[in-house]
Amino acid sequence: MGDAIGQMLASAAGIAISPLPLIAVVLMLATPRGKVNGTAFTLGWMLTLGLITAVVVLAGSGAGADDGGAPATWTFWLKLALGVLFLLMGVKQWRGRPKEGEEHRPPGWMRAIDTFTPGKSAGLAALLSGANPKNLVLAVGGAASIASSSASAGGKAVAGVLFVVIGSLCVLLPLLVYVFGGSKSERVLGSWKAWMAEHNAAIMTVVLVVLGAKYVGDAISGLTA
Repeated sequence: MGDAIGQMLASAAGIAISPLPLIAVVLMLATPRGKVNGTAFTLGWMLTLGLITAVVVLAGSGAGADDGGAPATWTFWLKLALGVLFLLMGVKQWRGRPKEGEEHRPPGWMRAIDTFTPGKSAGLAALLSGANPKNLVLAVGGAASIASSSASAGGKAVAGVLFVVIGSLCVLLPLLVYVFGGSKSERVLGSWKAWMAEHNAAIMTVVLVVLGAKYVGDAISGLTA
């Protein structure tokens, strides 16, 4: 189980520090139906991430290791492809960062978020979790790492649950602060949102490049061993 958890931590952390879902849930919590919509958004995020993880782990567990117990060769080729993709996405993220003095209008769904129903909130979370290229690739990479590990079926299940929980911290923490933070919650969440929005490009560039280098390094080590 330790192998499965260790393999997926980097991908889970990459999902957890996603600025966009954090900003979305903070905006929802500031609306009149904040608690209901924020809860729906969080559940939608976790269910989508859990579904992706379960599908990849179940599909890959039967072909995760060779006869000697070592990870199968396909897992290293997958990591190599994902690593290169992360590096390319990091370059694209950095090149697309806002220039100094440039002002970006928020997307339409952000401006309309105060009109959302719980169903729309959950649907938006599903899109940001499962249809966002960065999060989708991270989810597939983390789940594939669990599937190809030497852990037992129970160990992989525990690792999968932890993967979903860690990857959902970006939406779980704001909701918990809102529910239990009292009068300070608005100030705390506002500061989180402002910081994440300001440093979005730098955060995601670093995350993608670091993950890309790790995946490529793991793949090269495995393929040349």
